[in-house]
Amino acid sequence: MTVLALDSGLTWIPACPADRLTPERGVAILLPDGGQVALFRTFDGALYAIDNIDPFSHAAVMARGIVGDRDGEPTVASPMLKQVFSLRTGVCLDDPSVRQAVHTVRERDGVVEVTVRPSGGTA
Repeated sequence: MTVLALDSGLTWIPACPADRLTPERGVAILLPDGGQVALFRTFDGALYAIDNIDPFSHAAVMARGIVGDRDGEPTVASPMLKQVFSLRTGVCLDDPSVRQAVHTVRERDGVVEVTVRPSGGTA
């Protein structure tokens, strides 16, 4: 897991080198506020970031989830109980009343970055 340091006033923080993201595999990132994000790159090169905590099992495992798609929607299935979440919206496709936070992510100069609020929370 990568531990990040927060410099006050930053909007984007480095999460990991872009080459650490193997398509269809996740990387767990520890945020400055102690929160966790699961980063993914799909085979088409798109980047996604959702909370790393599985809302059903409460385990920090989403980065180890099974990446796929459902009807063209990029997804990750929890490795614990196999609920499937949209990587775009965070909605659980098996139980739409449950949702994961989705985080803004980009690749810049060979580094994947995520946004944080000035207080340190994810945006």
